[in-house]
Amino acid sequence: MSASVSVALPGRSYGEHRTYPSASIVKVSILAALLLEGRPLTGRETELARAMIVRSDNDAATALWEKAGGAPGLDAAHTRFGLTRTRADTAWGLTRTTASDQLILMQAVFSGGYPVLTSLMEQVAKGQDWGVSAAGGPWALKNGWMPMRESGLWVVHSVGRAGALPIAVLSDGHPTKEAGVACVEAAVREAVRSL
Repeated sequence: MSASVSVALPGRSYGEHRTYPSASIVKVSILAALLLEGRPLTGRETELARAMIVRSDNDAATALWEKAGGAPGLDAAHTRFGLTRTRADTAWGLTRTTASDQLILMQAVFSGGYPVLTSLMEQVAKGQDWGVSAAGGPWALKNGWMPMRESGLWVVHSVGRAGALPIAVLSDGHPTKEAGVACVEAAVREAVRSL
């Protein structure tokens, strides 16, 4: 199986409707779903949100996913954001999504209404700051990566913004995480260069 990559950004998209398991980029959806409730995060929720976005902590994600209403809560939030091809899974990392839906979500996140989420995406831990950042400029991002149990091949994604440009790159079929990161960064650079 060869790797597949999908890219969505304003004015330049390909493969944008192909679905992928979300891996950890769904953590943006989890926090966005909580913020949609229109109330300030509690102190504990703020700690969990930082761990989930900045360090990609899975236990924090599970705790906040439950607070957001699990899969039904996530689906409701996706509907409100206008994500038509994203379906939550009871295992949050297996939520299916597309690059086009992720671009819609990034545009919503960076529209000014979600400063808490934007700020955390600007602070992603060193070693997890690859992907969208390859486009250069100030960045805010969240990456996702995981090997698929059936094939052993890696899913590797990056969503966020470079400068003011929202970008979503989703990919799968990589023999290693490192190969996926290289593929995603090459796709980011090529997409931005072609604008």
